[in-house]
Amino acid sequence: MMEKPKTVTDPGRVDVLAKQIRDGALSPVELVQHYLDRIETVEPQVEAWRELCADAALEEATIQETEIRSGTIRGPLHGIPVGVKDIIDVAGVPTRCNSKSRADAAPATADAEVVTALRVAGAIILGKTHTTEFAFRDISPARNPYNLDHTPGGSSSGSGAAVSAGMVPVALGTQTMASVNRPAAYCGIAAFKPSTRLMPGGGVAPLSYLYDTVGFYGWSVADAATVFEAICPSHARMHRIAATDSALNITVLQDPFIENANSDIHKSIDQTEASLKEADYNVVRQDAPIDIAALQELHRLTMEYDIGHTQKGLLDEPEGSVGSFLCEAIRRGLETSVGEYAEGRRAIDIARHTFFNHFPETDAFIWPATPKTAPKGLEWTGDASYISPWTALGGPVVTMPVGLSSEKMPIGCLVAGTPGSDYRFASMARKIADAAETH
Repeated sequence: MMEKPKTVTDPGRVDVLAKQIRDGALSPVELVQHYLDRIETVEPQVEAWRELCADAALEEATIQETEIRSGTIRGPLHGIPVGVKDIIDVAGVPTRCNSKSRADAAPATADAEVVTALRVAGAIILGKTHTTEFAFRDISPARNPYNLDHTPGGSSSGSGAAVSAGMVPVALGTQTMASVNRPAAYCGIAAFKPSTRLMPGGGVAPLSYLYDTVGFYGWSVADAATVFEAICPSHARMHRIAATDSALNITVLQDPFIENANSDIHKSIDQTEASLKEADYNVVRQDAPIDIAALQELHRLTMEYDIGHTQKGLLDEPEGSVGSFLCEAIRRGLETSVGEYAEGRRAIDIARHTFFNHFPETDAFIWPATPKTAPKGLEWTGDASYISPWTALGGPVVTMPVGLSSEKMPIGCLVAGTPGSDYRFASMARKIADAAETH
């Protein structure tokens, strides 16, 4: 097995760390300090963090350690450090969104709802991670831990890189197009993107209200799923249906849209399919019943319309204070008519209905995360085209690491479910990962 670069290391299993903390075998203070030490070692190369909250994290860890001795456990994530993408509010820390237009932003006065949920579950906020500007395409400083000359992907670049580099076991990202699932694929880790708009968006800087969704990074699928389960909204949790002991029905989706993937990507999907069959799951290859390329274009049109009307005020900022990619998207969105937008949304609704009704017995879909591995250079955050149709379809989407390319860069596979199936899907994704996840 190839030795990983020194900038890559496993940050640990979330459930194992949490149990060790509950049992008194691991101190929250020691755990926080462990990650701070790791950050000191590799952050100068990876540049994943926008701002560390080291003193506050150690102070919180000390309080939580005292609570454990008195028998108080706040929740399933008690003592687990978390990185937060810097478009998500953390009380007392500015939310700068990697934009010159927010260089002088005042500290947030309250946590975003998802951060509050993490704190209630016992998590400790370690700091803010880098993002592309307002979670669009204008780049961040973060680098890919597997090869520092390559992008970690966007927009949740810092979060993906921080987990891959072993600097934190959990991090938050957001996805409007592909910004949770793609950095995970590029950085060789796992991610859980819930059903589109499932997670509360309060305190998250908007890009497109139609698609913005908070998601979760961990080294393994189980890690990302554990964090989702810990803070899953009650309305989704109430629909929990225990995964049965019977074999899962898995569709390896086929479509001309993914024929341009390189040979390493195709081989990884073939191997994933073989591993799932060896685990005695019901695995079949089936053609998509909709035009995936058309769905991708519909996603782009509706997303940019929403970006245009959500962020049009940024065009009034002084020249040079907002990146060119974002400004161009805003202008394209404003040029799109209300009628085109409405028709696009109707077409997506029809496609979603057609797609999932065509697969009534399918528990999960397998699909390549990207056509190629992370591109060299930091000027481009990579190809989002394979992921954005799934964002439009609206169900939960997991990124599962499935090995390395011939150039020793990570390959990710998407495992997707039906909208609203999230809590049950988390259990199924664990089973699939047990059979096919490869680091």
